[in-house]
Amino acid sequence: MASKLKPFINLLRYTPNRSLSSNPSSQSNYRKQISLANLLQRHGFPPSSLQHFLSKNTFLSNSDLSQTEASLSILLSFKLPQKQLVSLIHDCPNVLRPNFLKKWRAPLSGLSSSSAIKSILEHSSRFGINPDKFHQCTKVLKGLGFCDSTVSKVLESFPNVLALSEIEIHRKVEFLVNIDIPPSDIERFFHVFPEILGISIESKLNPLLDEFIRIGFSKEEIKKEIFREPRVLGLELGELSRCLELIKTLKCREVIKDEIIEKGLFRAGFEVKVRVDCLCRHGLIRREAFKVVWKEPRVVLYEVDEVEKKVEFLTNRMGFHVSCLADVPEFLGVNFRKQIVPRYDVVEYLRLRGGLGCDVGLKGLVKPSMKRFYNLYVKPYPECERIFGKRREDARVRKQRHPAGLWKLMKPSCHVTTEEDVLNMKSFVESLA
Repeated sequence: MASKLKPFINLLRYTPNRSLSSNPSSQSNYRKQISLANLLQRHGFPPSSLQHFLSKNTFLSNSDLSQTEASLSILLSFKLPQKQLVSLIHDCPNVLRPNFLKKWRAPLSGLSSSSAIKSILEHSSRFGINPDKFHQCTKVLKGLGFCDSTVSKVLESFPNVLALSEIEIHRKVEFLVNIDIPPSDIERFFHVFPEILGISIESKLNPLLDEFIRIGFSKEEIKKEIFREPRVLGLELGELSRCLELIKTLKCREVIKDEIIEKGLFRAGFEVKVRVDCLCRHGLIRREAFKVVWKEPRVVLYEVDEVEKKVEFLTNRMGFHVSCLADVPEFLGVNFRKQIVPRYDVVEYLRLRGGLGCDVGLKGLVKPSMKRFYNLYVKPYPECERIFGKRREDARVRKQRHPAGLWKLMKPSCHVTTEEDVLNMKSFVESLA
C-alpha cells in the first residue's frame, strides 16, 4: 500500500523535520491527505491520479474524514459498480460534499438501475437539481403509463428531463401522436430514443419532417421509418441529404450497392449516418468518417457492433491509431474472424520470433489477397499453418466441388458398332475411290 501512496510519502520524506515540527497543522494536513488517499484507493480509485485529484479538490482535505466515509457508504448503498463509482467521483467530486448525498439517499433507493442513479447524481451535482424535481418528473412519466424500466432509461440517457416542465413533456407526446405514432407505442418510442425530450419541435423536428418530404419521400414512408427506428428524429438538418449523396456517388460493385439500398434509400441513408457516428465516437472527425464509408461501402453492410469490434481491435490490440482507417478503409470491409484475426496472429507470431525482415503495416496486413498473404507469411513457416487455420486443407476441400464418383454417373454410354454399320462404312469408302 505504501508504494501506491508514494507521491504522498515523498511529500513527507523530503519535507524538513524542522518545518513539520514547527508547523503541526501542516503535518496534520499531510497525514489527512494520506488517510484520504488510502480511503479512496480502497474504493477503487487509481493511485496514479490521486495526487492531482486531491490537489484539485481541496474541499475534501478540509472536510472531516468521517463525513467523506459516510458519503462513500451512501454511494455503496446504491450498489454502483466500482467502475461507475470511480467515474462518478472523478467527474463529479461534488457528490462527496457533506449533506449532498443524504438528501438523495431516500429518493434514489427505489431505482434499480445503477446507470440511472449515476446520471441523476452527476446532473444534480452540476446544475443544483433537488429531489423535489426528481419526484415531480417521475410522477409525470409514470402518469403517462411508463413502466419503471422506461423511466430509468429516460433518466439514464437524458437526465436533463429533470429540468423540463410537465407541459414540455406532454408536448412531445402530442407531437408523436400527430405524426401517427400509435399511443400504444409511445412508451417504446421514449425507451428507444429518450433524447427526443431535449429536441425543439419548432426549430428542429418540424423542419426535419419538411426536409424529408422535400427530398422526395412520401409521408407514409417517413412514418414507416420513424416507427421502425425512432432515432431517425435525431438526424441533423441536411444530414440525410449528405448521406444520400454519398450513396449516389459510390464507386463499387453493383451487387454491394444493390444490397445497401435493398430496403429503400431512406433506410440506407440512415444506416450510413449510424456508421459515420460510430467512427466519430472512436476518434475520427466527421469528414474523415464520411471518406472512410465512401471508400469502403461494405462497412454499411456490417452491424454496428461488428464495426466497433474491428475498431477496438485495431486500436487496443494492434496498436494503431484510428486515423489509419482514412488510409486503409479496407480494414472495415474484410471479415473480422476469417481475415483480420488470423492474419494479425501470423504477423505477430513472426514479429516476436524475428521472422520478419521489416514491419508489416496495416496496409500490408489487409490489402494482399489471401493467396499472396499465404505465400508470403504462411507457406515458408510450417508452424504458421496452425495459426492461419490450415488454409491448404481448406483449399483442397473447396476444389472438390462435386461428390466423389459423380463423374461415373455422368459419363456417356459407349456406342456399340454392329455388322450393318461396318458394311455401310465400307460401301461409303468404296464410293469415294
